[in-house]
Amino acid sequence: MVLWVLRGLFILLIGAVAFSAFEQNPNDPASFAGYRLWFMAAAIGVGAVIVGVEAFVLRKSLAALSGAFLGLVVGMAVAYGVGFVIELLVQVWWPDAPVDSPVVGAIKLMVGIVCCYLSISFVLQTKDDIRFVIPYVEFAKQTRGNRPLVLDTSVIIDGRVADICETGIIDSELIIPRFILQELQAIADSSDKLKRNRGRRGLDMLNKLQTNDKIEIRISDTRLPSVEEGETVDQKLVSLAKKIEGRVVTNDYNLNKIAQLRGVDVININDLANALKPVVLPGETIEVRIVKAGEEMGQGIGYLEDGTMIVAENSRDRVNETVMLSVTSVLQTSAGRMIFGRPEGTPAPIRRPQHRT
Repeated sequence: MVLWVLRGLFILLIGAVAFSAFEQNPNDPASFAGYRLWFMAAAIGVGAVIVGVEAFVLRKSLAALSGAFLGLVVGMAVAYGVGFVIELLVQVWWPDAPVDSPVVGAIKLMVGIVCCYLSISFVLQTKDDIRFVIPYVEFAKQTRGNRPLVLDTSVIIDGRVADICETGIIDSELIIPRFILQELQAIADSSDKLKRNRGRRGLDMLNKLQTNDKIEIRISDTRLPSVEEGETVDQKLVSLAKKIEGRVVTNDYNLNKIAQLRGVDVININDLANALKPVVLPGETIEVRIVKAGEEMGQGIGYLEDGTMIVAENSRDRVNETVMLSVTSVLQTSAGRMIFGRPEGTPAPIRRPQHRT
């Protein structure tokens, strides 16, 4: 909205300058005052063309609202230099024309308006790349507030991130890069049935996220000039997260390691799920249904509601029964958490000593 107001003011201002350039001079009957309306219309037309090219044709690659002042300074400096060029051209092509005439002044003023407008508008619209590179000096963006979360394809298909967002615990902006959306669409259009179902599930989860009014989600079209087209989606994702000072949300082990090596913070959904599992201490009792026999003699296997595996001693013959177990130990592995226990009232098994030969 602010940009369109700026564009409207630009067109009005350049038209007003053109109209005021040809003032009626009673002492000069050969003045160009009769053409002032034509000149104003031409100036407005040129301004409209400039706005159209700037708004719909030019591609932006830098962004920072705080650089508006820099854009203004650059525009004024360019206009000042172009003003000297205009004066030289006037002296070469029209030697008898005064350099300080109203027409030359109006042209120089319009050129200054155009330069300042293009400089400020360029900076205001480039919001996805907050870096101004000056020879030997680079000013990097300092992120304030909550850092955005960049979602990976795997975590969108997984769907648990949508349930997490429903709790209202996430107040950071969720960013879906355009290349992640394209990858989801490609998976959904795959000839393989399993991949096609996964892709469609990912699109359904994405739609669920977009309809959730508790979070802010955005499809990012940020271009990465430093990233070659041949690089993988994971490399582009990490580069984007590093560029915008965001954090990657994934459950992909390889992407997790790549991001950590490049200094990008990662939120792993699997680690989050393991951290939220209930803590069970040795000596406590839990109720579990034995679903199958274990690998060791006398062992039965059961699962809690969150998927935690329970290894029950002396329960091999109690498959499909619900038993009360006394927890004996808890083992945390990379695959998850395992709980060992035995039925209440059952003595601990006697370990036979191993004889060395």
